[in-house]
Amino acid sequence: MLNIIEEIRENIPQDILTDDILMNLWGGSPDKRYGVVKRAIAKGELVHIKRGLYHLAKKYQRKSLNLFELAQWVYGPSYISFESALSYHGCIPESVYAVISACSRNAKEFHTLSGHFIYKRIPYPLLYLGVERVKSENSTFFMASPLRAVMDYVYVYRKHWRGIDPLIKSLRIEPDTINQWNYSLLEELEQVYTNYRVQRFLKGLKKDLNL
Repeated sequence: MLNIIEEIRENIPQDILTDDILMNLWGGSPDKRYGVVKRAIAKGELVHIKRGLYHLAKKYQRKSLNLFELAQWVYGPSYISFESALSYHGCIPESVYAVISACSRNAKEFHTLSGHFIYKRIPYPLLYLGVERVKSENSTFFMASPLRAVMDYVYVYRKHWRGIDPLIKSLRIEPDTINQWNYSLLEELEQVYTNYRVQRFLKGLKKDLNL
């Protein structure tokens, strides 16, 4: 008879698990499944992230756990943005202590055994405009472009920025890096992202970059 980990690895392709996934695997009552999960957590086979969400312990994982991918399971719909996206794109020199995402729901924060996840609310339609679906052999997640990440930053942190200067002085982004960003969606983003601080920032940015 297969043990719990062998059964999961044989029947479920990913290492991140939800109650619904385990229900489809095991069936039975919620109390019975919870008992199985609780024993697996106590034995160090599963790691509890939040209610109804788990992942295989490190020694049982088939691939390294990607915190950007896990962030999308913790709370969504969401995408990686703000300092986390700017760090991912190599725009800022600092490493980021938490995975910071934008979401369409209320802001939330989760401290887990696997990482610290912060979610900031962006109350605009077309949530994924300027956001790329990153897919590799080991993980899949949504990542804001540098421009979208900065727009989110200006909105959430209420920055009264008027162009390129604060990006260089406050975020320490190199001018050459800013010049290399993809601005193909700038006009579309400008139409959707109607916040006056973001609009003023984009107006100054376009002027500084001759866009």
